[in-house]
Amino acid sequence: MAAAPAAVGSGASRGRRAAGTVAAWGGWGGRPRPANILLQLRQGQLTGRGLVRAVQFTETFLTERDKQSKWSGIPQLLLKLYATSHLHSDFVECQNILKEISPLLSMEAMAFVTEERKLTQETTYPNTYIFDLFGGVDLLVEILMRPTISIRGQKLKISDEMSKDCLSILYNTCVCTEGVTKRLAEKNDFVIFLFTLMTSKKTFLQTATLIEDILGVKKEMIRLDEVPNLSSLVSNFDQQQLANFCRILAVTISEMDTGNDDKHTLLAKNAQQKKNLSLGPSAAEINQAALLSIPGFVERLCKLATRKVSESTGTASFLQELEEWYTWLDNALVLDALMRVANEESEHSQASIVFPPPGASEENGLPHTSTRTQLPQSMKIMHEIMYKLEVLYVLCVLLMGRQRNQVHRMIAEFKLIPGLNNLFDKLIWRKHSASALVLHGHNQNCDCSPDITLKIQFLRLLQSFSDHHENKYLLLNNQELNELSAISLKANIPEVEAVLNTDRSLVCDGKRGLLTRLLQVMKKEPAESSFRFWQARAMESFLPWGGSHLPTFTLSSPTPQHILYCIVDSECKSRDVLQSYFDLLGELMKFNVDAFKRFNKYINTDAKFQVFLKQINSSLVDSNMLVRCVTLSLDRFENQVDMKVAEVLSECRLLAYISQVPTQMSFLFRLINIIHVQTLTQENVSCLNTSLVILMLARRKERLPLYLRLLQRMEHSKKYPGFLLNNFHNLLRFWQQHYLHKDKDSTCLENSSCISFSYWKETVSILLNPDRQSPSALVSYIEEPYMDIDRDFTEE
Repeated sequence: MAAAPAAVGSGASRGRRAAGTVAAWGGWGGRPRPANILLQLRQGQLTGRGLVRAVQFTETFLTERDKQSKWSGIPQLLLKLYATSHLHSDFVECQNILKEISPLLSMEAMAFVTEERKLTQETTYPNTYIFDLFGGVDLLVEILMRPTISIRGQKLKISDEMSKDCLSILYNTCVCTEGVTKRLAEKNDFVIFLFTLMTSKKTFLQTATLIEDILGVKKEMIRLDEVPNLSSLVSNFDQQQLANFCRILAVTISEMDTGNDDKHTLLAKNAQQKKNLSLGPSAAEINQAALLSIPGFVERLCKLATRKVSESTGTASFLQELEEWYTWLDNALVLDALMRVANEESEHSQASIVFPPPGASEENGLPHTSTRTQLPQSMKIMHEIMYKLEVLYVLCVLLMGRQRNQVHRMIAEFKLIPGLNNLFDKLIWRKHSASALVLHGHNQNCDCSPDITLKIQFLRLLQSFSDHHENKYLLLNNQELNELSAISLKANIPEVEAVLNTDRSLVCDGKRGLLTRLLQVMKKEPAESSFRFWQARAMESFLPWGGSHLPTFTLSSPTPQHILYCIVDSECKSRDVLQSYFDLLGELMKFNVDAFKRFNKYINTDAKFQVFLKQINSSLVDSNMLVRCVTLSLDRFENQVDMKVAEVLSECRLLAYISQVPTQMSFLFRLINIIHVQTLTQENVSCLNTSLVILMLARRKERLPLYLRLLQRMEHSKKYPGFLLNNFHNLLRFWQQHYLHKDKDSTCLENSSCISFSYWKETVSILLNPDRQSPSALVSYIEEPYMDIDRDFTEE
């Protein structure tokens, strides 16, 4: 009994292998328990040594242990699979064995992701766990990749049906057994190989679903330019395949650490950007470029995004996609919901679709149908919604990428915007029916609902498309563009060049453009609706940089009053929604006399004005953009000689309030005090820029020393001399590092404030002047004992 365990794949005889196995357990006398065997296999799996596969056991030994541990015969089947899957096999018997294994795992996987999961957890050793532990996953990977091996110059082939069975089993194992997906993700050659299996329609959905799961846990992003014949692969996809492929693309073109998250500090982002510059383009950027180089790719996405439900593929094609539970959407929960709705509608309409219960199977894998099969409308709609979700996401990411101008041009050319406008009422913002589909365990108002997710993705796309780009006027129709021209003529203002240059053949058709539809639904949303945030963001991105002195028809609608209602009277508590409305209100009011008149008309009592101020003062991070816009407007109005402007200046409560120096100083003190270099994010850096706007306007009036002196007095009154001005000095030093090397950010500052960036830079330089004799330098107001201006603000 002293023999050593046989090496894996050593080719030893069954007798020697059995002796090695016996030795591993210290002899038969101990009669090893199943748990001990599984423990040894698990250790072998982690270390790559010792027991790792069923082939290391005799069939007799496995059969005996199976009687005790109820392994469903899986180890014995793997032993046979290993014997029938060698290089010179015809794979016929191999495929028969796979079909025996498949239902043992698929039933368990279905139970794992549905309400039957509890039952699965009560099983001591689930089938998928045993399958993986005895080497099943690695064996299937080897079988699938046999076509990559050449024998005498000829590559081996396996049937699509066999590939499909292997993929099904692998996916079920990934679903139920922790760690399998991560192990597969580490096999980069296997992941790349999987893409080649998508050339066949028979294996496409199974392959796409497995790839999506693998890429979701892969530490390093895959590079699409390493996929063989990528352009040919994607070009040969039909529209349904391309829509499903977008689920994979969503993972491959998005930065793994977006850097746009408001919670990431600017210090961390800047450090990452410096690192990325030295490394060259990221994998996501390379993947975006690879996709855009595929002829017709963006055009096909636009067609998918704007396809009407009636134009989608018929019943037979869709039912084929439902062939097995795991090939549809993320997991069985969604399919379960689809089936439930279908059955309900079938009962009411006497339609003849009858779906089998989860886990049931037919000879052809499809639900029972009769000659009168008709897909319920709700399933058609949900089918299209799920596709459009992925397609819109991919388009949105491409719109924000390095090739954004190229993508913008193509999206306009392929009429994405008028196409979405035509779908707005019937699909994108359709009314919910009593049986509106939602995911299992959720409700219609949950952000996980496909309907809601589609709306948010649609709004994000509009925001990215409009983002102060000249093509934004495609969101209007011809009549609305004519209204803009009429407003310009009446106000004696030169017509916006971008409006004149808009290609009228590419704008929205119908009675209303997309922006008008957005305004209408925005006014009907409940106060706490999550849509309000994205609606306001999309609307704000449409507005001109320089404020509403460039005419927009939004002011001819009751939009400002509606926003004021939401801020003052709706009792909205959502900070995100309030912030988006403060930002939108600021852009609507900036430099616009009529907007301030409307404000005064709505906020017509001191009580309302105090409520409005309370909302502003409750969080300056949320409201500072409005404070900035009003401050800029006040400065412009004070320098204009116009009776209409003079009237607004004398009557508007808000302008009168902001014009007071104590008010400006209060805002300035708090804006500087709530931020520090180490806590600056994309969300709160606006506080720093708003404080600079207040000081730049003071500098214009030669009052900068006065404001700095008042800040010093406020410091002393708080019994912390130097703490504010030292902090401000550090913030301005960071400002120089951050903005002087970022063209887009500096352009945004200049365009949104109508103050040249050179004046921004000059003001910051004056404030940071080290000469203590300068009346406009911060150091002149920090007493020597409290000086702390040279702190290293690298991220801690």
